[in-house]
Amino acid sequence: MFKTYFTLGFEHILDLNAYDHILFVVALCAVYMIKDWKKILVLVTAFTIGHSITLALSAMKIVVFPADVIEFLIPLTIFITAIFNVTKKHDSERMVRWNYFLALFFGWIHGLGFSNFFKSLMGKDENILGPLFAFNVGVEIGQIIIVGLTMLLGYVIVNVLGSKHREWNIFVSGAAAGIAIILMMGAKFW
Repeated sequence: MFKTYFTLGFEHILDLNAYDHILFVVALCAVYMIKDWKKILVLVTAFTIGHSITLALSAMKIVVFPADVIEFLIPLTIFITAIFNVTKKHDSERMVRWNYFLALFFGWIHGLGFSNFFKSLMGKDENILGPLFAFNVGVEIGQIIIVGLTMLLGYVIVNVLGSKHREWNIFVSGAAAGIAIILMMGAKFW
């Protein structure tokens, strides 16, 4: 059973049809470079913890949120992250903690986005702990792959091709913000 839910979580985060989650992780990483790998892992783990909490609460039907609202809020988290990336200095310990909080909070919102998919997987199964754990481990490993690829591309752009890190951040964050606006405008929320 672990392998099944692990694979589903892994494939769900890497599904190009669910690119909003990939885009969020990429935007989350845009301000960091490979040397910041510990901060990035904590950041992505904070995001995973956040969505694990709401995923569990939603699967147990403790938290119920309209899908249309979540469909709007997920790209909003991407947009806010992208704007935050280009408007704030991220070199202080205070800003790093703020990033962790935002990742956790935005993870709550993304967890609600995962919840309908996860609930459909669970069916009538009452025991959610094992499947939830396996699903989240799969999601976390998938996110680490996204982070690794983003960091590798950032390294090549900055260190090999000679672009400035700020330019890389603005490019990635700007693209993420633009896509997020399109997603927000297309949400059924309106």
